[in-house]
Amino acid sequence: MTKHVLSIDQGTTGTTVMIVDEAMRVVAKVNNEFPQIYPEQGWVEHDPHEIWRSVEKSLAQALSSAGVAPDSIAGIGITNQRETTLLWERDGGRPVHNAIVWQDRRTADACRALRERGLEETFRLKAGLVLDPYFSGTKLAWLLDHVDGARARAARGELCFGTVDSYLIWRLSGGAAHVTDVSNASRTLLFDLHTLDWSDELCGHIGVPREILPGVRSSSEVYAETRGVAGLPDGIPIAGAAGDQQAALFGQACFAPGDAKCTYGTGAFLLVNTGDRPVASKSGVLTTVAWRVGDEVSYALEGSAFIAGAAVQWLRDGLQIIGSAPEIGELAAQVPDSGGVVFVPALVGLGAPHWRDDARGLISGITRGTTRAHLARATLEGIALQIVELADAMASDADHALSSFRVDGGAAANDLLMQLQSDLLQMQLVRPEVIETTALGSAFLAGLATGVWPDRSAISATWKAERTFSPAMDDAARAQLLERWKAAVKKA
Repeated sequence: MTKHVLSIDQGTTGTTVMIVDEAMRVVAKVNNEFPQIYPEQGWVEHDPHEIWRSVEKSLAQALSSAGVAPDSIAGIGITNQRETTLLWERDGGRPVHNAIVWQDRRTADACRALRERGLEETFRLKAGLVLDPYFSGTKLAWLLDHVDGARARAARGELCFGTVDSYLIWRLSGGAAHVTDVSNASRTLLFDLHTLDWSDELCGHIGVPREILPGVRSSSEVYAETRGVAGLPDGIPIAGAAGDQQAALFGQACFAPGDAKCTYGTGAFLLVNTGDRPVASKSGVLTTVAWRVGDEVSYALEGSAFIAGAAVQWLRDGLQIIGSAPEIGELAAQVPDSGGVVFVPALVGLGAPHWRDDARGLISGITRGTTRAHLARATLEGIALQIVELADAMASDADHALSSFRVDGGAAANDLLMQLQSDLLQMQLVRPEVIETTALGSAFLAGLATGVWPDRSAISATWKAERTFSPAMDDAARAQLLERWKAAVKKA
């Protein structure tokens, strides 16, 4: 019987389930969206029950469409929206509140208070992160302080905290395992990059009891087995987990220092492999654990742009100037440039390297001659220009120059965006045959743990490029775009 690996990619707007066979071919891929909840300005939540329903629905549809027998599944890998924070009852698993999503900015004041206490450098050196509402720690403290009785229940051991990977492993195992992997743990503000364990000091500063934290495991091992999951037999190993961006780095076979990838999804995330030691950033990007496989730990520098594909969604849903996301490329191609229009997509603040939660989106340079096409092109340029800032920041921090630049995610299918990115970076970009590398990465991690594939060299051997983009923009046009962008960001 052919072996298969099942990957659950639980993202910000939906869940994708992908099934990969032992020849590393994608035999099924199904996505189901779920509702976004906006209780107040700057707040973003998800209903954990809706997350789980999207997982169950995607599982059933993927197995059905592939015609794969459930008992051929050798292992399950999980990748997830990372900093999104959940709190649930240890007995029975009932969530005590909606999940607080990584985009949520409600803890800006708490982060500011920690900075005013002079703790920024402590968190940067130990956790590799900046004090920003993006990360899980202050979200968890908010839940403990604002959900009636939560802090007292946590002290009694009645509650579990987890990022989405932990919650899904809990649900898939019937409550048998409360664990996370090192990559997700490194996104919480509570984890020490050097000891690879929770930090009592950091937990104390934020006000989080260590008792509610999950156990920290590697990214590729058997955590538990399935139990009581509709459509799946009991006993399938749950065997791989990594945060979505680290999983994409793994799925792109970026195994050597200097290998880099950029994922264009709801946000855009640039990661560069820095090898077996953490590199402290002085330029506003983050230090993170890439993965742990066996005894080997790899680290990465990461730059995060909070809004990428979400800017296209805003053009579709907010301004209604396009009917579907793929239309933006065709519309933007109708004009040779943006006509001087600059769009800074700071719709939920600015991420790296600025870390300004007070920033707001900005469109400048509009004239009487500005058309929908100019705005569409300015949107694509704004996404690409954010990545240029991240790459420049990383170049000043990393020991290794970028040796490769691979792209993935839904928006990587947009040829015009990829060409603009290559032009502005002045680098070749390589797009793989499979751009859903986030799900592919978690499948690889689970397959390594269950013996479906022998080692990483087998993965590298099957990685294939679909297209390479080379710089074509002249220097004067590039310099003008960068100058306009820098001026607009200062006003955002």
